[in-house]
Amino acid sequence: MGEILWGIAPIGWRNDDIPEIGAENTLSHLLSDIVVAGFQGTEVGGFFPEAKVLNKELQLRNLRIAGQWFSSFLIRDGLEQTSSLFHKHCAYLKEVNASVAVVSEQTYSIQGTQKNVFAEKPYFTDEEWEKLTNGLNGLGKIAEEYDLKLVYHHHMGTGVQTLAEIDRLMDATDPNHVHLLFDTGHIYVSDGDYMTLLAKHMNRIKHVHFKDVRENIQGECKIEGLSFLQSFLRGMFTVPGDGCIDFTEVYEYLLRADYSGWIVIEAEQDPAIAHPLEHALIARKYINEKLLMLQV
Repeated sequence: MGEILWGIAPIGWRNDDIPEIGAENTLSHLLSDIVVAGFQGTEVGGFFPEAKVLNKELQLRNLRIAGQWFSSFLIRDGLEQTSSLFHKHCAYLKEVNASVAVVSEQTYSIQGTQKNVFAEKPYFTDEEWEKLTNGLNGLGKIAEEYDLKLVYHHHMGTGVQTLAEIDRLMDATDPNHVHLLFDTGHIYVSDGDYMTLLAKHMNRIKHVHFKDVRENIQGECKIEGLSFLQSFLRGMFTVPGDGCIDFTEVYEYLLRADYSGWIVIEAEQDPAIAHPLEHALIARKYINEKLLMLQV
């Protein structure tokens, strides 16, 4: 099997959903912090430049790109309209030598709204599920044209959030073309459990996000009925080693399953409160002291 690559997402420095937070953090700043913290790469953020410029900055620092988020609207817009945008997305990712295209269906999503993320998530009809899963099979084939894997990102505030919904998505899509992104933080906040999903769908998992959760803050956000944006600004998410998730259990399982590919540290936080480099270093220390030793 291939190696495990460690990355950290740009979301700790700048946030695509709220562009004004961390706007002072330039690409050079972000990439140099990633080098200081000892990671091998990152994912593409919304503020990243054209491929030629990005490749130069990556080469100067010996960094790599894992993938990039794509908001699909297959239910709303259909496969044909979505495909043209996805072709452009994948062409860019191929040019920056990425491994995966991260897809999340955003029809009816409340993740960027002020709605209560704990109580007002959307649900799909049987007809909408069929449109989504058939569309994902089509997008997966497009990704392969660019030597990429489509990995589906289950996400709070969307129609594919819970384990039951992920089960349905996996059952109705072609495993040759549609893979899964396993995100510890999203499934834990949604279902209060992360190992069941990992064990159940390990054969479909081709990309991993390690996101930790501050359980006390999660509880406050739930009681107050906060939105997804309000919750992460409050500090619900953090990096491994700073929350309640036991990543040793997760990492041991991935090792036993011979997982290869990226594990990306991802924690939506306000960089004015949670210093990005400081938290990158917290994550790196945890990885070095608690996880890498498990491979020996």
